Amino acid sequence: MVIGFLGTSLDQTRRSWRPSLQLCSQPDFPLARFELLYDPQYRKLAMSLAQDIEAESPDTEMRLIEFPLDNPWDFQEVYGKLYDLAEKYGFDENRERYHVHLTTGTHVAQICWFLLTESRHIPAALLQSIPPYKTDTARGGIDIIDLDLSRYDALQHRFEATARAYSSRLRGHIDTKNRPFLKLIERLEQVASLSNDPIMLVGETGTGKTTLAVRLHELKLQRRRLRGRLVTVNCAGLQGPQAMATLFGQRRNVTGLAGTERAGFISEANGGMLFLDNIDCLPHAEQGLLLDVIESGTFHPLGADTPLTSRFHLVVATRHSLAELAHNKLIRPDLLARLMLWVFPLPALRARPDDMEAEIAHELEKAEKRLSLKIGLNKEAHARYLRFARDAGTLWPGNYRDLGASITRLCTLAERGRITLPMVDAEIALLREQWRALALDPDQALLDSCCDAPDAVDPFDRAQLAAVVRACRASASLSAAGRQLFAVSRQGKTSQNDSDRLRKYLARFGLDWEQVTKSG
Repeated sequence: MVIGFLGTSLDQTRRSWRPSLQLCSQPDFPLARFELLYDPQYRKLAMSLAQDIEAESPDTEMRLIEFPLDNPWDFQEVYGKLYDLAEKYGFDENRERYHVHLTTGTHVAQICWFLLTESRHIPAALLQSIPPYKTDTARGGIDIIDLDLSRYDALQHRFEATARAYSSRLRGHIDTKNRPFLKLIERLEQVASLSNDPIMLVGETGTGKTTLAVRLHELKLQRRRLRGRLVTVNCAGLQGPQAMATLFGQRRNVTGLAGTERAGFISEANGGMLFLDNIDCLPHAEQGLLLDVIESGTFHPLGADTPLTSRFHLVVATRHSLAELAHNKLIRPDLLARLMLWVFPLPALRARPDDMEAEIAHELEKAEKRLSLKIGLNKEAHARYLRFARDAGTLWPGNYRDLGASITRLCTLAERGRITLPMVDAEIALLREQWRALALDPDQALLDSCCDAPDAVDPFDRAQLAAVVRACRASASLSAAGRQLFAVSRQGKTSQNDSDRLRKYLARFGLDWEQVTKSG
């Protein structure tokens, strides 16, 4: 079954090629029903064409449908009337196969046909007539276009390759093997390509939030979702009386700030992307005004009576979890609700051990470019460093910053451009010492202060032993510490020798009361 417009020019009887008539003469395309839309002023031509089709193809049922248009070049009118036709039609895909004829009708009609079939309001394939002079037969030909792109392998592969390229750009062209991270990036690419709603990036320091915002801006420029530049603002610097002016701008007539007119970051981001890092540091007054800009697209600079317009894609970043943001009221509840539409938690480096080898190679390549050197990594040295990097006890508290700094040190100190095993061992020792000095693990720092061999304590025992040491240092005596630590279990014992139980527990780790409390 075919539905199409009467060709008021192409279907004239005086022409040698009449597309609508040609459809009915194709031996490989038996046409059961042809529904022809025509304007009442061309009724005579429609009737003549119908007679010619019945003579050419007696088995084809012809239906002439009056379809008046005040202006066939008015998109709103044509689309609206075709949409109404589709809604009332009653398609039966189990019994009939539908086609829409594109060759006849205005360009506006062709566009409307395409939109309605692509959205499946009309469950049809598109059909294009081919004139005889472009084929080897006097009957010409037809070209059926199915919008299911899975049938067009070359196009499908091209689209898939483009999608992979966008995803790879967001990953920094690092071949990730971590499935959760890969799915997160794919979802982020999809959201950024289709939506301009705010995006929130949540992750520890050094997980690449700023770098990812830059890549998102590049992606949206390439997808033509934006035309303006990226404006990056660290909200930690937006404090005090200048915060509002810096963000929203100000006029010269502001009392006490005369002569300091500025545009403001909101205005500069118009048409582009505004990246607010450390959004939790933004004062609450500015957070409220920011929410107004997001929802209305307008704002008032300080000292201005009339609003300005600024449309931008907002990307924010924070190192705090959503629970911390809400519980500690770091972000206003109304703004947080708006930002939570798209939240992307970026994993820490230690959570991606399967990607560690690729990340090391990436940092090596970056260091080589900065230093203008070609660096080699011995096989044993590479295996040792990779084993350390993947170890569950290696925290990487600074995440990619720590890894980048470590690789940069190795490359800079590499004699004759070779990183050796002793160099890697020295670097590992340096990293452990730095992290220990920063007391990044409070339990570890506590054990370091009283144990001769803290690394010999199993991770299973570390938290419990640290809790015991804290209780001892907070108690006046061994007995008092024992009563606190065994407050529940001592109730069921006839002999409540708490100090002896505590002494034996400390002895398991080579510790005694004096040693533990003296260290405190």
